[in-house]
Amino acid sequence: MLLSTDHLNALAREAVDCAFTVHNALGPGLLESTYQACMEHELRKRGITIQAQVGLPLVYDTVKLEIGHRIDLLVAGNLILEIKSIEGIAPIHRAQLLSYLKLSGCRLGLLLNFNVPLMKDGIVRMVNGL
Repeated sequence: MLLSTDHLNALAREAVDCAFTVHNALGPGLLESTYQACMEHELRKRGITIQAQVGLPLVYDTVKLEIGHRIDLLVAGNLILEIKSIEGIAPIHRAQLLSYLKLSGCRLGLLLNFNVPLMKDGIVRMVNGL
């Protein structure tokens, strides 16, 4: 179900708030899987529907290929959360999220890097122009 822009932005705000909550509790330096599990917990606590490690097939030349791409967290079927715990966000990480947005048909994604002193410095918002 396609969400309105207002609803999608509200979900993104909730996801960012969850990221701040998790980061404040744990700080940087842990594994990506730790932050992902805690984000799942925080989002579900707030009554938000999420799916973890969602398979993302690729259609190439009319052939559907299941080649292992996975969305870390899919919020309400419309918002992609790509979780990282890395030294810094590189252009390839932005390209990955943009590709996931295009392949999934989702309009909005957040790249969340938890390996930063201040969470606000680890958030990248990307929009799929469809």
